[in-house]
Amino acid sequence: MKRKTFKLGMLGVAALIAVGAANAATMRWAGANDILTVDPHAQNHQTTHAFLQQVYESLVRYDQKYQIEPALATKWTQVSPTQVRFELRKGVKFHDGAPFTADDVVFSLTRAGTAPSNMMSSVQSIKEVKKVDDHTVDLILKGPNPILLRELTEARIMNKAWAEKHNSVKAQDYASKEENYASRNANGTGPFTMVGWQPDVKVTLKKNPNWWDKPKGNIDEVVFTPIKSAATRSAALISGQVDFVVDPPPQDLARMKSSPDIKLIEGAENRTIYLGLDQFRDELPGAGTPGKNPLKDKRVRQALYQAIDSAGLHSRTMRNLSVPAGTMVAPMVHGWSKQLDERAAKYDVEGAKKLLADAGYPNGFSLKLECPNDRYVNDEAICQAVTAMWTRIGVKTTLQAAPMAQFVTRVMNSDVNAYLFGWGVATFDSLYSIEALMATKDGKGQGVYNGGRFSNADLDAKVAQIKVEMDAAKRDALIAEALKLVKDEYYYLPLHHQIRPWAMRKGVETQHRADDRPMPTWTTIK
Repeated sequence: MKRKTFKLGMLGVAALIAVGAANAATMRWAGANDILTVDPHAQNHQTTHAFLQQVYESLVRYDQKYQIEPALATKWTQVSPTQVRFELRKGVKFHDGAPFTADDVVFSLTRAGTAPSNMMSSVQSIKEVKKVDDHTVDLILKGPNPILLRELTEARIMNKAWAEKHNSVKAQDYASKEENYASRNANGTGPFTMVGWQPDVKVTLKKNPNWWDKPKGNIDEVVFTPIKSAATRSAALISGQVDFVVDPPPQDLARMKSSPDIKLIEGAENRTIYLGLDQFRDELPGAGTPGKNPLKDKRVRQALYQAIDSAGLHSRTMRNLSVPAGTMVAPMVHGWSKQLDERAAKYDVEGAKKLLADAGYPNGFSLKLECPNDRYVNDEAICQAVTAMWTRIGVKTTLQAAPMAQFVTRVMNSDVNAYLFGWGVATFDSLYSIEALMATKDGKGQGVYNGGRFSNADLDAKVAQIKVEMDAAKRDALIAEALKLVKDEYYYLPLHHQIRPWAMRKGVETQHRADDRPMPTWTTIK
C-alpha cells in the first residue's frame, strides 16, 4: 500500500482542542509499528484496535478485570436462546454531533459481518439485527452463543448517515489495498477523537469533552509515534522525548531498570507466537520439488517442529521474555491446559532429519520464511534463528522480513510458504483462535487468518459445535479436542506465549493489559 499523509477532517475539531483541566496531560506514546487503517471493521490488528477503541465504542466493553460491563448498551436480556435484546444508552453523540440510535447499531453490526470486513468473528453468530425502537435492538442469532458479549467487545459502532454520506457503507478491503473515506477519517462516540494520522509518522488523539462517561486518568491528548528502530525507541524514552513505550527492546531492559527516571511493568500477554505453513498448494513455489508440496506431509511439518530449539529461543533470542508453547492459546485464555501446552515432540535434530528422509526428502528442499520486522517482540530475530535451525536439517531456508502493513496482506491472501505470526485473543476464549486460525477458510469469516489454508472436516465440525454448545463441560471438551487435533497434526508450530513489558517515565501511572492495549482513559501523568 502506498503510504500517504492524511489529515482527518472532522466537524467541530476546533471546539475539541479547547483548554482542558489544569492537570490535563499529553501522553507521548511510542511503539514499533503503526496502525494499519482507521476503518473499525477493516483489520483485526492489535495496534490498530488499541487506538480505534479510544475513538469507536461497542455495545459492551471490558472493565479492568476483563469482565463485561455496559458501554453503548445499558442492559441486555436473553429473550430466547437465539434472541438477545439490547437497550441502548440515550443522549450519546458521535464526534460530529449526530445522535447515536438503533439505526447505527443495525448498520454497524451488519457492516462488520459483511465481506470484505475483517471483523466477522465479532459478529459470527448474528443472523440478523432488528430495530425495535430508536434505543432498542434485537440480535437474532444463528444458534445459542455462550460468548456473545465477549465477541461484541470488538464490534465497533459507526454512524450510519456519516458512512453513507462518505461512500463507506462497506468495510475497507485492506487485503486488496483499497482505501476509502472511513479508512482515513474517523467519527465515533468514544473518549477521544482522532484528529490526525500521518502514516509511519504520528497519530494524534484529542479528548472528547462530550463523552458520556468519565475517564479515570488525566490524559487529554495522545500523540503516538511509530519508531521501528529498537535503539531509537529506547533512546526516545530514556531522553524524555516520549513518556511511554509499549514494546521496549529486551536487550535494553536492564539499562532501563537502572535508570532513576524509568519504570517497567511486566505482564503476560494473551498472544501466542507461531509458525504457519502452506498446506494448500499442490506445488510449493521455489521448493525445488516439482509437482509436490512437502508441507502437506505431516512428517515434514513434524520435522520442522522438532528442529526448533524452543528453550534456546526462550533464553537467547527472547531473553526469557516468553513462555515456551505447545498449544495455540495462552494460559489466560479459556480452554488452555497445562497438558496441551507441553511440547508435541522434543527438540531432536537427528530425528527431524530422519522424518524428512522418511517423507522422501533426504536432501531437504528450499523454503522461504516470511516475517514481520516491526510487530512482535524480537520478531525478525526469531525468524533468523528459525532459519538457521531449519537449514541445519537440510531445509534450505531464506528469510524475507517486511513491515507488518505489507506482510499481513500476504498472510490474508495466503501468498506465503512459511510465516511467523502472533495471535492475541480478544474474547479470552479459545473459539476466537480456533475459528479464525484453524477452521477451513471460507471467505465468510471462518479461517480468515488460516494463511496455510489447511482443511479438516472433523475440526470444522467441532468448531460448529463449540459455537453453540451451552453446556460448559461439553464445550470445554470440544475445545480441548480441537486444540489437540491441531497440535497432533502439526498444522501450526507454536513457539511461545509472549510476555510484554511496558516501559514508561516515572510519573506515568497506568494498568498493564494482557491484550497489549494501553488505556489512556485509565492513565495519569504527573
